[in-house]
Amino acid sequence: MINKRLIIFGVTLALLMVVLQVAQYRFIIVGHSAELYAGIVAVIFVVLGVVMGRKLTKPQEVIVEKLVPVTINPSAPFAVNEQVLEKLNISKREHEILLLIAQGMSNQEIADTTFVSINTVKTHVSNLLLKLDAKRRAQAIQKARELNLVP
Repeated sequence: MINKRLIIFGVTLALLMVVLQVAQYRFIIVGHSAELYAGIVAVIFVVLGVVMGRKLTKPQEVIVEKLVPVTINPSAPFAVNEQVLEKLNISKREHEILLLIAQGMSNQEIADTTFVSINTVKTHVSNLLLKLDAKRRAQAIQKARELNLVP
């Protein structure tokens, strides 16, 4: 059997440890009370700010504008919009390259057709992508069709 004195001694030591831990936490709280109070106030204001922000703000409406090409007479022959060409500062050679891109030609095929180097074709394509504000050739062709630059 376990000795009663041993149990009493163990329980007394455990209670003494609990009292020492409580005293230690008390001294920490007293020593750092300003920081604790500032932290509590900050948390309260953050929670209030989030709650009030959600109640006071409304979801904003998003307006999307998209250019939609309209064909008045689909049987009419295609006419290049010269005003847009001038506005975007697209040269005749760049427009020729754009037409060949719209036909699905690669850079090498365009170079062979126009009798220029492939680096020149790459430069023209790069300029066209910048002027049409496109990231890819397909996007450039789509914008060019919307602006009536290619059929």
